[in-house]
Order: sequence, then structure tokens, then C-alpha cells
Amino acid sequence: MYVVKSPLPEPDLKTVSEALQGALVDLVDLALMGKQIHWNIVGPRFRSVHLQLDEVVDTARTHSDTVAERAAALGVPPDGRASTVASDSGIDAVAAGWIRDTDAVGVLVDALGAVITRMRERVRATAEADPVSQDLLIGITADLEKHHWMFQAEHA
Repeated sequence: MYVVKSPLPEPDLKTVSEALQGALVDLVDLALMGKQIHWNIVGPRFRSVHLQLDEVVDTARTHSDTVAERAAALGVPPDGRASTVASDSGIDAVAAGWIRDTDAVGVLVDALGAVITRMRERVRATAEADPVSQDLLIGITADLEKHHWMFQAEHA
């Protein structure tokens, strides 16, 4: 059932909907992962990394909402259910329990790197299909790359 009719041709809509759905899943998982680590981080850099994680979570949550609303505007129902996120995310699972601050930073470097790689693929895929969605994905990627840079600098 289509409630909202997309202005995009069907092949382009398929490409864009896959890109937006993938971005949504990765962003929701990044927010969840960030909070899991935020609650369980220990070590001498606890406070600074704890606060930095909140920034990543805020970015991921804000952008996940924007991505979901873009999908809905194109007539594609976004799927952010836990089961979908668990099965489709490109981020490795975080181990349960306490996590050392140094390990937490490394986990974030890896997770952000994985999401950025997938986001850049989505940017390329949407270039012709929908420059509006591509622009949205470019902005998200830039914000994620800033967080990635900061965690990498801390991990050096």
C-alpha cells in the first residue's frame, strides 16, 4: 500500500529507499552502541569519553530521524525496529559488561569507520537517483567523519 506517492521513478526509488533504510539502521545501531558504552565505560578518561559518546549518540539520533522522515516523504516506510537493526546493521556488536576507556575509543573508531564506509557507498549510489537524498547523506557523513577524526586522535 502506498500512502505517499514518490516523485521518483521506480528504479531510482528502489536505490534511494535501500540507501536511506541502510543509513537508518546504521544510525540507530550507532546510537544504541554509543549509549551501551556510555553506561559501561571505566578508566581514567571516563568523563571525557563519556561526554564525547553523548555527542555521537545525539548526532546519530538526530540524523536517524531526518533519514526516516526523508524515506517517509518519498513514500517508503522506514523500519527502525530492533529486529531489523539487529539483522541489518554494519556495526559489530559491543561486548556486555564494563569497557575500559581505551577499548571504548577503539570500538568507536571501528564502528564509525564502518558506518562511514557504508554511508559513502550510499552517497555514490544516490548521486543520479536523488540528489536531495544524496545531499542529506553527504551532510550526515561529514558529521560522522568529524566524530571519527576526534576518536582517532584520541586513539593515537
